[in-house]
Amino acid sequence: MANENESKQLSDKLLQGNNKNPYLGSLTVLTSLFFLWGFITCLNDILIPHLKSVFELTYTQAMLVQFCFFTAYFVVSVPSGYLVEKIEYKGGIIAGLSIAGIGCLLFYPAAGQHSYPLFLGALFVLASGITLLQVAANPYVTILGNPDTASSRLTMTQAFNSLGTTIAPYFGSLFILSTAVKSVEEIKLLDVGQLTSYQTAQAAAVQNPYLFLAALLFFIAVVFALIKLPNVKVINQECVNSEISLFDNQHDSAWGYKHLVLGAIAIFVYVGGEVCIGSFLINFMGEPNIAGLAENEAGKYVSFYWGGAMVGRFIGAAVMQKIKPAKALVFNALAATCLVLITISCSGSIAMWTILAVGLFNSIMFPTIFSLAIDGLGKHTGQGSGILCAAIVGGAILPVMQGLFADRIGIQTAFFIPVLCYLYISYYGWKGCIPSN
Repeated sequence: MANENESKQLSDKLLQGNNKNPYLGSLTVLTSLFFLWGFITCLNDILIPHLKSVFELTYTQAMLVQFCFFTAYFVVSVPSGYLVEKIEYKGGIIAGLSIAGIGCLLFYPAAGQHSYPLFLGALFVLASGITLLQVAANPYVTILGNPDTASSRLTMTQAFNSLGTTIAPYFGSLFILSTAVKSVEEIKLLDVGQLTSYQTAQAAAVQNPYLFLAALLFFIAVVFALIKLPNVKVINQECVNSEISLFDNQHDSAWGYKHLVLGAIAIFVYVGGEVCIGSFLINFMGEPNIAGLAENEAGKYVSFYWGGAMVGRFIGAAVMQKIKPAKALVFNALAATCLVLITISCSGSIAMWTILAVGLFNSIMFPTIFSLAIDGLGKHTGQGSGILCAAIVGGAILPVMQGLFADRIGIQTAFFIPVLCYLYISYYGWKGCIPSN
């Protein structure tokens, strides 16, 4: 009863438009989570070429990194929702941080034993923690503050997520890709002492950064355990009840809404296309006919791809105040399509910079597709959100498909996969997002 009274008091205070936010400190710490999981997720783009070289993997095998990581979203999202209902949002954040920290710790034995399967297992555990973290943390962004400024808080936290994805490739290049990987022939020429030294250096290149991340995750978990956060369950129920009254639902399930189903496909191909490009960038820029960059140098350029998404998010937020989101989505998707087609047909710096520029137009796609897809769902909004979150599994499947083609027709031509993704997204913005009566 005490928790319910506390939640009701907070709800009344916020709904009255109190300008002084009593949970500003909590919001600041919460924003750090968005930065952190963006940083960790984007480190995969650095980890892939490193593991590909160390374990001499094909592109298909290397893309299992993304497969294991993003499959966690599909497998863990629904159980995470049930868990958060039991332990509430604060407990979910602490559990998510702790599980992610354990996943980072598992990188130590994986690197020490030189085991690719262990790496994949560690990635799944890490991604499971991040999934739980997102399921638990996102509601706080809208709750901790005046409801009238909820959108601005969401934009700000997403901007910090993009900041994490922007700087991660640069720092990952400095540490994970700092030690050059030797070929099989070169390794055969090493004596026992040299081989041991080489393997130790390669292991440390991965172990040290992820040990640091593990320590940071556990530290933030302790911080969240100590700080005071409101019980949002009652507030959310009030919002849900008011939301239901605003809509006259025509379907018994969210699956009955065509624009939601088509939107889930759009989320699937968007995440898949975005991850496809990011995952192949370092190897692509290392091609002799593109830029011929060493891995540690190419990794730094990946920041331009994710940095473009951060810049585009701010530009898009301003532009979409005057232009309908669906039209902006069509424009960005067609622009991305043209850029990838230029990348496929050209070489040298043109191909390199056009593929990096795609990040600028990726910026608004996910939030725009998401908002268009749940428009008008009313009481089915929660179910629709769950369907859209499950569609993030596109980041697991499409990169593996592109890897299969890259092994057979070459890495450059294989970028036709993102082209198809962006063409579908343009269709969704043009017609697919229109709710049907």
